[in-house]
Amino acid sequence: MIEKDNSEISISRQCELLSLSRSTVYYKNVEKDDSNIKLMNIIDEIYTESPFYGRRRITKHLNKVLAIDINVKKVRRLMKVMGIEAIYPKKNLSMPNSQHKKYPYLLSGVDICRVNQVWSTDITYIRLKQGFVYLCAVIDWYSRYVLSWKLSNTMETTFCLEALVDALKLGKPDIFNTDQGSQFTSHEFTNALLSNEIKISMDGKGRVFDNIFVERLWRSVKYENIYPNSYETYLDTRSGLLKYFNFYNNDRLHQSLNYETPKSVYFGNISSLKGGYGNAVGLQGEV
Repeated sequence: MIEKDNSEISISRQCELLSLSRSTVYYKNVEKDDSNIKLMNIIDEIYTESPFYGRRRITKHLNKVLAIDINVKKVRRLMKVMGIEAIYPKKNLSMPNSQHKKYPYLLSGVDICRVNQVWSTDITYIRLKQGFVYLCAVIDWYSRYVLSWKLSNTMETTFCLEALVDALKLGKPDIFNTDQGSQFTSHEFTNALLSNEIKISMDGKGRVFDNIFVERLWRSVKYENIYPNSYETYLDTRSGLLKYFNFYNNDRLHQSLNYETPKSVYFGNISSLKGGYGNAVGLQGEV
């Protein structure tokens, strides 16, 4: 598919034509000790079920409940690779950069009453049978509609920025909320928002519920798709998530949406605001 030695068409252009993330081209299975992969997958399940667990509680759970002999230093090291921390005092996959500008949290007490009022994004660890990848998604708060998503085997800014660019093809929010991770405070990411006249909001440290809609999405993705399917490869995962996000947006009924689907709420709300669907298109993601 992608020809890396093609002198006439750049790799970026080939990816664009094939609707592929550039990270896909350079993807290699992450080679880790098999026992560590198994441990990280168990930690991921514990953390998804109890995100308030820190490294000490996870270590005790592994020791006492699962009879796994492991010390807190190793759990801390594996959690660092996974990019996770307890939601108290801080929960995110991305690490801060002291040289990047931090923005205040703008959503305290704000009534979320329409689509494209607030979007947000985050990164989560996705396990494979022989490794792992990271998933970034952009979601509309009001409708819970997943506007775009990307996979990568690193936590670099590029795949987060690609997800943002794809989401902006659907519309533009008033406010975009992220955590204070280096991917989202980077000049490339914040400039993409500011150039579109989008207000930037960032989670405050120790604020458990500042990005709660994305956290709920990750829980649904893992329990409804990742854990039951046990994907073996990057390509299997990408194909499976494409089907899942299409189901999530188009067919999954949400109790919080009065048993409507995210798609019907998102595009129905746009229709009522604009008198029609305009140039609205479908989910922007890995295809």
